Amino acid sequence: MKVGILSLAHVHADGYLALLPELPDVRLIGFSDDDTERAQATAARTDIPWLGSDAALLAERPDAVIICSENAKHRAAVEQAAAAGAHVLCEKPIATTLADALSMREACERHGVSFMTAFPMRFDASLQALKAMLKQGELGRVYGINGINHAECPSRHRAWFVDPELAGGGAVMDHIVHLADLYRWLLASEITAVYAEVGNPFLPESVAVDTACLASVTLSNGVFASIDASWSRPSSYPRWGQLKLEVVGERGAVAIDAFAQHLTLYSPHASRQPSWVNWGGNPNRAMLAAFIASVRLGAPPPVTWQDGYQALRVALACYASQAGGAVVPLGGLTAVG
Repeated sequence: MKVGILSLAHVHADGYLALLPELPDVRLIGFSDDDTERAQATAARTDIPWLGSDAALLAERPDAVIICSENAKHRAAVEQAAAAGAHVLCEKPIATTLADALSMREACERHGVSFMTAFPMRFDASLQALKAMLKQGELGRVYGINGINHAECPSRHRAWFVDPELAGGGAVMDHIVHLADLYRWLLASEITAVYAEVGNPFLPESVAVDTACLASVTLSNGVFASIDASWSRPSSYPRWGQLKLEVVGERGAVAIDAFAQHLTLYSPHASRQPSWVNWGGNPNRAMLAAFIASVRLGAPPPVTWQDGYQALRVALACYASQAGGAVVPLGGLTAVG
């Protein structure tokens, strides 16, 4: 199967470049990118071809593409890929507006290609185990969930993350969507209301995007959940970030630290001093394998456009709640937000 990566703008593109060649029967034909310096350096480091523009890569007729462009550019990339007949795995958030997200769905449906949202934490072993526990009713009735998703600000590696025109926002767009999706998936319920406090406590005031959010959400099954999302980790932190969940039920509670399986490495060659090296499973690899399998089998992707769309609605509702100082019912968030 021929696979290409459209843009290296997102920090996850580097991981995909490393993981795709490891998958059986997958040929990574190359990547596109509009940053010449970054593209040339990546091609020299990886021996993976830089094919220039998105159009040039799509002219090679890939079976599937992974879209890693800036958030605001996802719509154009998806529409081009769909017109070229390439199935799509799109980075999150899938768009910066609901209108763009709806246009992306329409393009994929019109050209008969599938769309998968890149939510790798669904494929994490600890969260898969929690999903099984909840499905089997081991915790009984779930009363609530507390979740955190913290990381360093990605602008140190990709400056566009703090450009509101390209990113659509800050930590809310980057991190709220992950936990919003996990809550919907774990509980098989929709988020119906959002209250959020959004601010920028971690970067200079001149930065025009948020770096932290505390959100309370209500799900359609009556469960209340919290989301603590931020770019609060310093660059010296031993790993990129942290995702934790605590689920409280009538028969007990479960606490998950999704990235707890690590070795502490002290090395003069490490980029962080010290660094935490993961020795557990790799949810990104599992996500890529699931995407490739769905394309190969002609099956629906395991994480759909709808999943990305609903997570985007929650992120946008956080901003609406901050602006209005009130709870935002998701039924009232229009498609042109």
